[in-house]
Amino acid sequence: MHQIESTTESKILEAARQVFMRKGMSGARMQDIADQAGINKALLHYYYRNKQKLFEVVFREAVQNIFIRIKDIIDSETPVIEKLTSIAQRYITELSRSPYLPLFVFNEIYQHPQMITSLFIESEIHHSLKKLFQEIQTEVDKGYFRKIAPPHLLINIISLCIFPFVASPLLQTVFELDAQQLQSFMKERKKQVPLFIRNAVLNF
Repeated sequence: MHQIESTTESKILEAARQVFMRKGMSGARMQDIADQAGINKALLHYYYRNKQKLFEVVFREAVQNIFIRIKDIIDSETPVIEKLTSIAQRYITELSRSPYLPLFVFNEIYQHPQMITSLFIESEIHHSLKKLFQEIQTEVDKGYFRKIAPPHLLINIISLCIFPFVASPLLQTVFELDAQQLQSFMKERKKQVPLFIRNAVLNF
């Protein structure tokens, strides 16, 4: 019985991820999620009383997955340049698995800013970011990194990762890419972005 409930709940959460990422919180309906999960609406309400509760679970999981992975990289003992290139590769890997996530997150940042703020604080990633900024500044002071403010450097790296996913419909048109070629393009980004970071950051 417990396994059946676990399977049903897993199906609901997977369906909710797909529907919320396509339509956002305001556009999604409980009926859409029930249809996507292949269950009736009454059963969906048995597991999740309303759309808000279900949305909070999905949104929290999606954002925390990225925060946890990035935090693990920052807290590791590897050199700073390796941390920066690993963050880029991790971002691109996660977004390749969930290409609608950036638009989903951006939309919810504007609609429910308090939720993303509380997740950011709960993950304690802000402590890790302070540590990373100090490490970057140390490399700048030693002359190993070109002069750049650490927050600008991190925002530049994240933007390099996110933009191709947000603009993927435009990229497909401009570069005449079909779905498979777009996947190959994103895979190539995992090599190109770290290479660009090294060339842009290292001072020798």
